[in-house]
Amino acid sequence: MSRFTTDTGGDLLMVFAKNPEYGKVKTRLAKTIGHKKALEVYQKLLEHTRDICLQVGCFRIVYYSDFIDFDDLFDNQYFLKDEQVKGDLGERMAMAFGESFKEGYQRIVCIGSDCYELSSDLIKKAFVALDDNDVVIGPAKDGGYYLIGMKDNYEHLFMNKEWSTNNLLLDTLIDLKSAELKYHLLPTLSDVDQEEDLVGALKSII
Repeated sequence: MSRFTTDTGGDLLMVFAKNPEYGKVKTRLAKTIGHKKALEVYQKLLEHTRDICLQVGCFRIVYYSDFIDFDDLFDNQYFLKDEQVKGDLGERMAMAFGESFKEGYQRIVCIGSDCYELSSDLIKKAFVALDDNDVVIGPAKDGGYYLIGMKDNYEHLFMNKEWSTNNLLLDTLIDLKSAELKYHLLPTLSDVDQEEDLVGALKSII
């Protein structure tokens, strides 16, 4: 991988993002509003994600789905960049957390790029929650989660999961309880997957 970094230690905010390409993003949403507008929605989501990340004092890295884009809206001055490994989402997240902990980061929070309700304050609260908890999770209304953070590498939380199902959060909580890990839940928010999830500036696109 072509990751680059200049320092280690402290807090790391990881962003899992899809490269914004026509016909490849927000495919469920595209079924009702078309691929062109779905791409516009996703680009707006990426802008929102970038803006809230910049308001959090920490290291930041974007993990791209297909290729590293050094000339996009995530300024190279403020974001490290890498490409996601092959495999399902759990394998990709496990690798990202594992590599980052090996590099010496002490608290790591991972977010996607699909939650328009997510704020910089919530991300900051996630890092603070890791002072007294092993894991922090931001539940999504669809049964998954929009954020997960850890202060150690608990890769088993990503194994044997049915991703993009309404059982994901419950299965993760069961694993946490079985491992006797202390966790904190943030407020439940909505990911943008379908037309009814569009709010604010996103709704004006259609």
